[in-house]
Amino acid sequence: MATKQAYRIALAGNPNTGKSTLFNALTGLKQHTGNWAGKTVSMAEGIVRHKDKEYRLIDLPGTYSLFSNSTDEEVARNYIIFEKPDVTLVILDATSLERNLNLALQVLEMTPNVIVCINLIDEAKKRGIVVNEGLLMRELGVPVIKMSARNKIGFSILLDTIDRMVKGEISVRPVPFIYNEETERKLEQIEPEVRKLVGDEFPARWIALRLLDGDTSLLREIEKRMLQKEDKEWNSIEASQTNRLENF
Repeated sequence: MATKQAYRIALAGNPNTGKSTLFNALTGLKQHTGNWAGKTVSMAEGIVRHKDKEYRLIDLPGTYSLFSNSTDEEVARNYIIFEKPDVTLVILDATSLERNLNLALQVLEMTPNVIVCINLIDEAKKRGIVVNEGLLMRELGVPVIKMSARNKIGFSILLDTIDRMVKGEISVRPVPFIYNEETERKLEQIEPEVRKLVGDEFPARWIALRLLDGDTSLLREIEKRMLQKEDKEWNSIEASQTNRLENF
């Protein structure tokens, strides 16, 4: 990943997984809140420093999925896919892994730069639940860290893992999620056409899946973003030509 002054770290998770507790514990007083542009959904950003780097943490709205069935889901989805954070932390509840993993799998279809945080391990221990993070890591293909946000357990491992990921020292290979035969056949037909339109700008397979779901809001958002990019590129060309003429 390119070296930059501050890396952007997005926090995603179901409601009540301790996501905001983790955000608050890491950022402390170095945070501010507001609303997402054009939305009534509140947003929170904060700064955490580790070793020689500064990280800007973005606390995404708590959602159960990223299928844009609500404004919260749309905001979280758009940030991950269009803003492309350097790392996305997916916070899971150790006592409800089966339900929480659905969101983690959706995020892994959108970006490989993911760290899965198994939170509330203290509560899981009380209930006799044992989480095998090594097995999950092999199955998912990304780092998996057990932690307790409210007790600040696992923070040093998490920050070190983020540091290694932004430096490119961790090789992530998310395991592709294979759908039923009919869906995969349709994806084979649609994905090449999507790739022609978006190139490597966005994950073509994920967009193809959303098209199969009939996600028209995503199509509108992609069109808007691509038009904005074209306008910026055109303005940049015009400015460059103007400068050359002025210096002639």
